[in-house]
Amino acid sequence: MHIQKLLVLVLLGLSLSAVAGFTTITEAYEVAVRDLRLPRYEGGTLTFKQCADCEAQAVRVTHGTRFVINGHSVELKEFKKSLSQVSNRADEIVIVLRHLESNTVTSVSVTFLIH
Repeated sequence: MHIQKLLVLVLLGLSLSAVAGFTTITEAYEVAVRDLRLPRYEGGTLTFKQCADCEAQAVRVTHGTRFVINGHSVELKEFKKSLSQVSNRADEIVIVLRHLESNTVTSVSVTFLIH
């Protein structure tokens, strides 16, 4: 019986130390389309605000940045065209993923509800 308790305590201690080692590498932001400025070209800068009153953040995009519409990767040009057709820019949300260490955008995605 004591061996089982000791084993449980050891395993619990190992799991707690493993959890303490996790670090956040990517941060996600929910951004209204009206608060998003897409880059002119791949390798440019994306600017966004987390809220209407928040300060704008500028983050580089790279050639590896993915632009995603309804789960499908598209070119920047197509992504910009789709967002330009959004009528309610305050309510449509875009998800921006930023890699913290390199301070670059890894993904920009939107899911349009199809009626």
